[in-house]
Amino acid sequence: MRAEPFIPDPLPPLDIDWIRHIPLIGSANAALARFDGLLRSIQNPDLLLTPLITQEAVISSRIEGTQATMRDLLIFEAGKSAVSNEKRQDIREVMNYQKALSHAQEQMMTGHLSWDLILSLHEILLDGVRGSSFGGSVRSIQNYIGPIGAPIEKATYIPPPPDLLPEMIHNWEDYLLGPEKDVLVQLAVLKGQFEIIHPFCDGNGRIGRMIVPLFLMEKNLLSYPSFYISAYFDRTREEYYNRLLHISQSGDLNGWISYFLYAIRDQAFINITRSSQIVALYDEMKNIIPQVIRSQYSIAVIDTLFQRPIVSSSDFIEISQIPPESGKRILLKLRDAGIIEIIQEGKGRNPSIYQFAKLVQIVENETSL
Repeated sequence: MRAEPFIPDPLPPLDIDWIRHIPLIGSANAALARFDGLLRSIQNPDLLLTPLITQEAVISSRIEGTQATMRDLLIFEAGKSAVSNEKRQDIREVMNYQKALSHAQEQMMTGHLSWDLILSLHEILLDGVRGSSFGGSVRSIQNYIGPIGAPIEKATYIPPPPDLLPEMIHNWEDYLLGPEKDVLVQLAVLKGQFEIIHPFCDGNGRIGRMIVPLFLMEKNLLSYPSFYISAYFDRTREEYYNRLLHISQSGDLNGWISYFLYAIRDQAFINITRSSQIVALYDEMKNIIPQVIRSQYSIAVIDTLFQRPIVSSSDFIEISQIPPESGKRILLKLRDAGIIEIIQEGKGRNPSIYQFAKLVQIVENETSL
């Protein structure tokens, strides 16, 4: 017997167990406030948090099946071709995620989170990759979630039919713009309802995770849209999917809300630790690098390494805007001092590729710290 599409109740939900969630609401909001306090203390978050935003793009894309790592992406950007067309496609998906986040950040500085913005993010996300023909548009077909290649009869979840989507999206956006007793619970509901509606043919999970930092910025809980939640969902992937599925299977919205509040709280502490490590490393380099290179270009050197922790010699010179001969001498001094290491020797017209290993190690560390 074929399963039927699930039709969720309209928002706002009427069965939130507020008493149950009070302890987690308090601890999650407190952890998030501490993280935002750190963000406000960072003078140049666009620079220092770029590697973490890159890793968020990598992990969120990995949840959906891509195999590209942060190292793959950085080496590709440094000029080394991906080993296969499949890997190149995966890297393109991650790069699109980065572009979408950058576009969102720019738009949020003067505008607001809205369905129109979400559609523009979706278009950027799917540009030139799988599902690109559906980019920026709500689905007009019935989709479903299930084993790869399985028919709809074997689906684990069938979202609402496309003719109901306009009304559901309008209801979702009304709830987005309206008040709720607690912003984090409101975000949990929005995230869960978005996944249930499944408004796109592809990219629903990535867009849904992208909404998290944007909504927190919209509601003034973050001063910068840089809450990296995908790592928690990836570490607890089975529970992540099960909690979402139980909303439709047994109406357990409160179980999802609890899980989401845990995610915010625990990931906030990890984000604090990792961001603090990056800031401390930057301060360390401000003391060390001027002594090593003895150059007027010290700040340009440091900023370039934090912007591109894996970089080719030619890109290093272009990004830092240091004269070529000076740039080459500086790279040699940094390498001799052990600050950077060469991971690919230059050959012919291909420049050498260097790695700022300390920063890469901080960002690639996906443990709970």
